[in-house]
Parts: sequence; C-alpha cells; structure tokens
Amino acid sequence: MKTGERLSIKIIRKIVFVSIILICLLTIGVKASRSDINYVTIVFPEDYEITVMTSCVSVSDILSENHIIVLPDEVVYPREDSNIDNTKTITISKANEEKIVVAEEVENISTEELLGKYVTITEKIITEQVEIPYETITKDVSSVGTETKDTVLQEGEKGLKEIKYKVKYQDDVEIERNVISETVIKEPVDRIIQISTKIVSRSRNRSETYSAATLEASVEGMTPKVVTLNTSAYCACAKCTGKTNGITSSGAKAKEWYTVAAGSGYPIGTVIYIPALANKPNGGWFVVEDRGGAISNNRIDIYMGSHQSAIQFGRKNLECYIYQ
Repeated sequence: MKTGERLSIKIIRKIVFVSIILICLLTIGVKASRSDINYVTIVFPEDYEITVMTSCVSVSDILSENHIIVLPDEVVYPREDSNIDNTKTITISKANEEKIVVAEEVENISTEELLGKYVTITEKIITEQVEIPYETITKDVSSVGTETKDTVLQEGEKGLKEIKYKVKYQDDVEIERNVISETVIKEPVDRIIQISTKIVSRSRNRSETYSAATLEASVEGMTPKVVTLNTSAYCACAKCTGKTNGITSSGAKAKEWYTVAAGSGYPIGTVIYIPALANKPNGGWFVVEDRGGAISNNRIDIYMGSHQSAIQFGRKNLECYIYQ
C-alpha cells in the first residue's frame, strides 16, 4: 500500500473518532439540559395562575421568557433579582397587599408556670324546685257609685315546678347556666277577690238576719270549695213540691232568692255563693234549707216566688262557691 493511501485512511479514522465523541457530548448536553427543566407556577393579583416550563432559574429570566411585565405598583416574591425557591412559585401581588410577617419574641415559660395558668372548666347537671306564683283575679259585681267591699272567695296557692340546668364552673365559680327541661309538679291556684256593694244594716229585724250582707260576713275568712252545679228553680206550688205551704226541710219557710234545695252532700245551713247571680236581689248568696227527691249532689234548686219565675229561670250549669 502506498504511503499516501495510508495517510488518508488515518485521517478518515481520526475524523470518525472525533465525530463519535462530539455526538456523545451533544447527547449528554441534551440530557443535562432536559434534567434542568422546571415547571414553575406564576400567581397573578387577579386570583389566577399559570404553570410554565422553563430551564431558567432566575425570576427575572422566567418572567421575561414568558413576556410578563411587572407593573410599578406590583411586587414579586421571590424578588426579581433572585432565583426561584423550592416551592417553584412566583407570586405577583399589589404593593399594598404584601404580607409582612413580624417575628414576635416569645418569653420562655416553664412547664410549672404554664400549668399554673391553666384554668379548669367543669360542667354539672343541677335540678332545682322553684315556686310558681299564683295570680289574683278580681271580680267586680258592685253597683256603680255605691260603697264597696272586697271579699276573698278563694285563697291563692303557689305552684311548684322542677327545673333541670346544665351549669359550667370555672375554678368553682359559676360562669354559665342553661335550662335543659322544666316540669310542673303542682299547678298554682288563683286567688279570687270579689268587689261587691257594701250593704249597711240599719236595724236587726228578722228579715235582715238572713240578708246577703249577713251571709257574706258569716263566711268571711273561710276558703270555699269551687264546683260547677246544674242549677234550676222551683216554687211552693204542688207541681214543684207536692205541697203549698212553702215549709222547707229545715222547718223554716222558703224565701225567694235565698233558699236552695240541695243533695245530702250539702248539710242544711251550707252557704253557697254563685257569681253569675251576683246582680240578683240576694247578691248571689244562698243557704241550703231544703231537700228534694230529684235533687242530687251535682245539682241544686233555687226557690222562686212563683211558678212562672221558676220556669223562666230554666236550667244551667253555674260555678258555685261552697262554704261548709
């Protein structure tokens, strides 16, 4: 082989060898550049964001690469002259929205001091009984322009209820109380006061001995039994009583708007007050003086002066105050 041919082969081999080396270097460079590519999130003041792919690490380069201009009234974090941090996030915000974090100096507190400042709050369920006040009801049956007097028809009684509370205590001092439930154990009883016309007695004859004023005075201080009775009327005729002399079971002669016939549950002499008849001549006050075959303990008959008056009265359920 000639010397010139040998030289040419050597040159060709060198060229091929160099080319292979260059190709390897380029391949390594491409791989290295690819490994430096980052995905960076850019957050804007308008509450939206974008994610870009870049091989840059400088904040200013990344913004410039993506044609993003920072306005004079805006700030960038991290700063433009710095590199992106591990969060790979660039935040653009208005200058007045920039958050400034101030580190506060915290004094060293020992475990004993910390436990000493701890406040214990406890809860308890407590049940209490509370009185329910009664109401006072006033019934005015007096005539206009007359002298009046007050009579207690029924004494009031307080009721009782049970209240369950959830109570919070702080260092044994009550700080909060909430009602869980309420249960009425006893209902209150209303106090009833009647305002009536005061009757002034001028003499002490027999008719006034049985007047409304006398009856009212005779039961003063007594607490009546309040019941509802079926009330009708009768007279001294044979149709009503089977006789005509008007003599009652008590031996006294029946008196209109005064005498009442009642069952054996109400002894002779029992005083009955009927508020619905307070405007009648007797002021609503009656005395049990008579019995009747058809009279039971849940009804009474009021004596009238005539049969027509008894019929006109009819039959009705009335509230009665019984004084025995």
